[in-house]
Amino acid sequence: MTGNLALSAEKHPHHVRREEIVDYQTYEDCRTERRRQAMAVKAPRRIHLGEQLTFLFENHDTMRYQIQEIMRAEKIVRDAAISQELITYNDLLGGVGQLGCALLIEVDDETERKKTLKEWLGLQEHLYAVDDKGGRAYAEFNPSQVGTDRLSAVQYLKFTPASAPVALGCDFPDVIVEVKLEEAQRVALAEDLAATMG
Repeated sequence: MTGNLALSAEKHPHHVRREEIVDYQTYEDCRTERRRQAMAVKAPRRIHLGEQLTFLFENHDTMRYQIQEIMRAEKIVRDAAISQELITYNDLLGGVGQLGCALLIEVDDETERKKTLKEWLGLQEHLYAVDDKGGRAYAEFNPSQVGTDRLSAVQYLKFTPASAPVALGCDFPDVIVEVKLEEAQRVALAEDLAATMG
């Protein structure tokens, strides 16, 4: 992700800044409360589309939590390593006017999962967010996440909607589905989109 060095917190105020990150030992002292807060923030940002697609939308707070968890798990202390984590995770949030998320393709049976990921190659080009006027913003994705013969079960996506989403959908021939967002979900994504504007 070397090309994303320019995506700094100064450019995008919703990104996590270095001064917001504490060392992993200090984090351990407040981890229980931070985890509780993060789970509450994540709840309305977990959106199911059909039975096998789950979108996990991220924002400043969820990314700060993710970074602290990585630092704790890997005992990261060097500033250079912390900076690299910031670059990587902030990139997942996207820039001004963008919503970043992870898409999970959930198929429990391993054999069936392999089959599905092959059959659904190209799915990532058919995912969209619907704004309040009915406009569709299709997902942007990194081509490196997509193999030559199958999808990855986890995709990192960005949407650039004209306004806060009211629905999510997929128009891939084998997976045509659309879901209206619940009020808490609409409010959460509207807040996140507004935060990208500074």
